[in-house]
Amino acid sequence: MGTIICFISDQFADFEITLACHKLTQVGQKQVLCAGYNLDPVMSESGLTYKPDLAIKDALNLHEVEGLLIPGGPIRDQKEELTELIQKLDQEEKLLAAVCNGPQYLGRAGVLNRRQFTTSCAVERIIRLGVADPFPREQYLEQRVVQDGHVITAKGRAFVDFSFAIFDYLDIYRDKQAERDQLFADIMDR
Repeated sequence: MGTIICFISDQFADFEITLACHKLTQVGQKQVLCAGYNLDPVMSESGLTYKPDLAIKDALNLHEVEGLLIPGGPIRDQKEELTELIQKLDQEEKLLAAVCNGPQYLGRAGVLNRRQFTTSCAVERIIRLGVADPFPREQYLEQRVVQDGHVITAKGRAFVDFSFAIFDYLDIYRDKQAERDQLFADIMDR
């Protein structure tokens, strides 16, 4: 069983990753572990409290990690241990999947310098916040979801499409195409 690390921090957009996490564990038989900068509980954007399973620095030593899932949330500083984990997984060509403002972490780690990507964070917002733009804008594509090799990025409003891109990349619906198609149809009918 492979492991997917899910980075969580205060005010992260939990709704953007619940479908992905649910199907990764239930259909893909993956272990999804929440990792924070430390083991302190964090409150998501929805007001729910999550307790990390491990600290990011400890995730660096895990074996059988298949990828890193990064939800959106506020634009904020990045600690070195997250940058190290992203760079390590990038070098190993493991899945790096980030949605909404989540690609900011990939940008700061240098992963987006050589890959096409998308994000919900517009240049105007960065200017209003008065922070350094973490994105190499020349690589930006105005699309709902962008996959460039093992890196998947998506706009926040495309969290369903983002989830399906992850499912397809990890091939969790192998031999279950009808089930995948029905799940997508059910979600789109709501």
